[in-house]
Amino acid sequence: MRDLPKPFRAAGVLGAALVLMTGAVACSSNTGSGGGDQADDTYTWWDPYPQHNKSSDWAKRVTKCGDEAGVTIKRTAYDTTALTNQALLAAQEGTSPDIILLDNPAVSTLADTGMLTTMEEFGLDTSEIDENLLAAGVVDGKEYGIPIGANTLAIYYNKTVLDDAGVDPGSVKDWASLTAALKKVKDAGHKGITFAGIGTEEGSFQFLPWFWGAGADLRDLDSAEAAEALDLWTGWLKNGYAPNSVINNSQNTTWEEFLTGDFAFGVNGTWQVNSAAEADFPTGVIQIPGKDGGVAPTPTGGEFLTTPVQDDTGRYEATKKIVECMTTPEGMVETATTFAYYIPPTKAGQDKLLADQAGLEPWVEAVRTAKGRTSDDLGTDYPKISEPLWTAVQQALSGSKSTKDALGEAQATAEDEVG
Repeated sequence: MRDLPKPFRAAGVLGAALVLMTGAVACSSNTGSGGGDQADDTYTWWDPYPQHNKSSDWAKRVTKCGDEAGVTIKRTAYDTTALTNQALLAAQEGTSPDIILLDNPAVSTLADTGMLTTMEEFGLDTSEIDENLLAAGVVDGKEYGIPIGANTLAIYYNKTVLDDAGVDPGSVKDWASLTAALKKVKDAGHKGITFAGIGTEEGSFQFLPWFWGAGADLRDLDSAEAAEALDLWTGWLKNGYAPNSVINNSQNTTWEEFLTGDFAFGVNGTWQVNSAAEADFPTGVIQIPGKDGGVAPTPTGGEFLTTPVQDDTGRYEATKKIVECMTTPEGMVETATTFAYYIPPTKAGQDKLLADQAGLEPWVEAVRTAKGRTSDDLGTDYPKISEPLWTAVQQALSGSKSTKDALGEAQATAEDEVG
């Protein structure tokens, strides 16, 4: 294995990357220093799960993988934004941890600084990983991490409401049939669909399936296809098929609306599987349809295991063993159930998951057709495009701008930001 480059490039690149990540660098109470000043048999691990303390199943699993590698793991948990900022600062200071479990859109940001090893350099095999899921960690053709699993979006439905309205969920095949179903639901005296159009990344996350499902491209925000997707949403509001609350809805408040039992449909994620099963009404799941049929690409959520560059390359052997322990098919199923539900990023892991929980088949299908937000070589350009996009969605939904004007302004802003 050849020596790897220093952990970061020019300070200007690092500073620019830091600007992309918003939020204070606040960390959990068990914060420790990075790998740079640890004992030889202590390996540092950072992840974005402060809700899982050292007595949790997750923490025990991380510890177990360290034991199998013959080392002790010192785990530190940050919230998602703070983790990325702290990782960038650690790279600048030469104190990067041995392993960072990183939100997938941030992989390209860290890779751009030169602080991450590639999987090829590290000797890790990614051939079994679903290509569409691995793509979120690919920059300039190089893989900078391994996904531990993925979550994504689909449409939950309330069977009681649909039965009363005479709607077969299996009839929803494209946008026209979905809109027709919403009309029948409204005519029967019920509420149609709720989703999250909030002016944050959550808003972009929820809009992307419709944007991509129309055939739109994130490099061309004011295309005719993009306008069709936004007109779909604004049309639902205009016709009373979706409530005005979607303008400010987060994914959590959207779910609260769906759980009232008043709505036929709610756009939400894999993470609501357990909650849906416990709802006061029978639920089901259908895929988000493309404009003219088929399954629309949905954005992937989930984290990547990344391995920062270390001055002491002798540490890589144990680090590799820890990563391999976390990414066995059995290990990925364990991750999937721990985070209710991540879908494993390999067919072997998906098959093992379905063997025990066949009801997750719609989510496995959704993940297999999903797409990374930083895919298509967007990399660190994605945040510069996403914010103008969610701003345009807000403007159109609120009626402060027409679809054409909102998307035109978004494209102009994105072009200025991306350069």
